[in-house]
Amino acid sequence: MSQLDEKQLSQLIEAALFIADTPLTINQLKQTVLETYGIGSVQIRSVLLQLELDYRERGIVLVKSGGAYQFQSREDLSQPLSALWPQKAPKFSRALLETLALIAYRQPITRGEIEQVRGVAIGAAIIRTLTERGWVTVVGHKELPGRPALYATTEQFLQYFCLQSLADLPALDDEQALAAMFNRAPADSDPHVH
Repeated sequence: MSQLDEKQLSQLIEAALFIADTPLTINQLKQTVLETYGIGSVQIRSVLLQLELDYRERGIVLVKSGGAYQFQSREDLSQPLSALWPQKAPKFSRALLETLALIAYRQPITRGEIEQVRGVAIGAAIIRTLTERGWVTVVGHKELPGRPALYATTEQFLQYFCLQSLADLPALDDEQALAAMFNRAPADSDPHVH
């Protein structure tokens, strides 16, 4: 294929998103499967919007999260489909979830500030787990003695918790919405996400 017509472009983007291990951004599509075709971002975005519409009423939907696109099963089908994957979502400690929530809502934030809000020390394992999962990263250092690291969430955090942006975080006083957000996160090897 030296040139792609509209149908071929749509098919190629659809196939790339379906087989990719992780969500893909428009730039990733441009720099990989579409690199030799010189397809622009506007045209790719147009195809993605059409694919979103085409899949809207199907069992599989195209979702955008954190600036990247992926196919996944409809959220309302999760319960009946859960029988197909025996592995459950990992359980995280209350301390880890509280730390993650503080970083998400008050970023950038230092470890000391997190400990001050929580009223207890944070084990190094909590910060290590959050960084190893790619949910938080060091974004700078505070101008204080010792120059403590400032932590913030990442695009991977948004994708994992099915958020478009930080503006989609539930209100802090809405405990049910917060619990639902943490419970709707997919398991690491959840096959309903392609």
